[in-house]
Amino acid sequence: MLLAAVSTRTVRAEPGRRKANRTRSTFQLVCVLVCAGLRAFRVTTRCNLTTLKEKQVKEIQGLTTNLLLPIIYLLTFCIGLPANLLALWILVFRTKRRPSTALLINLTVIDCLLFLVLPFRIVYHFRGNHWELGEPLCRIVMAMLYGNMYSSVWSLAFVAVDRYVAVVHPFGAKRLRSRRWSLGLTAAVWMVMPAAMLPLLLSRQTYPLDDPNITTCHDALPESVQENYFLPYFATLFTTCFLLPFIVVMFCHGAVLRTLLAEGRKYCHAIEVTLLMILMFVAFLLPCNILLILTYSDSWPDGEDLYVHYMTSLAFSTFNSCFHPFVFYFVSRDCRERTRNALCCIPDMEDKPSSRGTHTSSSAGQRSKVTLLTMTSLQGTPDPAARGQHDDMTVS
Repeated sequence: MLLAAVSTRTVRAEPGRRKANRTRSTFQLVCVLVCAGLRAFRVTTRCNLTTLKEKQVKEIQGLTTNLLLPIIYLLTFCIGLPANLLALWILVFRTKRRPSTALLINLTVIDCLLFLVLPFRIVYHFRGNHWELGEPLCRIVMAMLYGNMYSSVWSLAFVAVDRYVAVVHPFGAKRLRSRRWSLGLTAAVWMVMPAAMLPLLLSRQTYPLDDPNITTCHDALPESVQENYFLPYFATLFTTCFLLPFIVVMFCHGAVLRTLLAEGRKYCHAIEVTLLMILMFVAFLLPCNILLILTYSDSWPDGEDLYVHYMTSLAFSTFNSCFHPFVFYFVSRDCRERTRNALCCIPDMEDKPSSRGTHTSSSAGQRSKVTLLTMTSLQGTPDPAARGQHDDMTVS
């Protein structure tokens, strides 16, 4: 808090000479400034009016925050929620239970929970960044937004670890990739979520402004709260929930790529899918988190000037969850056929005992390419029965 005081000194001049006559100093309180800190807009109290800087008033009332952001969230919600619900239905009721299936179900559930809070952000931004639903709901929405987003990041990291083990270390995969393995990784994700949500649930998020006459939700906070509470929180969140899983994802997918490239052209589709996973992770999640840490960094002179860019990148980052079903599931021809059969109420061919052996032997190689393969097929085992046996180890 900065206290600006103006000292007015009265100087009395007499004819023929200048004589300084010190009088009692009077202090006039002009304004009290309260900075909202490094990440959010700076709240400024001028003569008992709570407002923002002139530039920030224009930004919070501009087209970017009032039109572009809600449109991005709306597109994500309309595409992502139906796609993830369909994928969840297929994974639960139409897919054979494998260790990777539990991880993908967990990822899909977390993405669906993220989409459920987007309508609140859509209405908030469409109404000029004005929150009318009360402090408790604001805390819940922001906690679920960040908690589910970073839980999704760890889910992606664990899916990458699972595929790394299946592809790069095939002989240990049969023993390691068990039901206990998948349940342990899933439990770890659900331990990350409440840890990421708790600080937001325990702190005040809404602050009313006089100019403009709105109540913000998480977008304008006192500087003392920012420096003592949210700065350590977001720095820890960046390190443990983005930087660490980012390293894990890059290492695992890099090792998978090296293994696939060593096998040549026959796994071009699996290589393309792996590259797409890396591209999505970098394109949607990296800018958001880099801007987050820059706005909190003391080395950046005007961190709050980056806040609109950060909010835009945060909105774009939700597209990552939107495209998960298409990259992890619907990209597979076998899975697309299973989806069409489910929608048309046609039983899957592999559910019929009479056709299971033929179906497995004819499609196992193709399915393994799409699903980042079993190492038996990767090493070119010619025995169809062996391929069918090891197809249970594929990463769906």
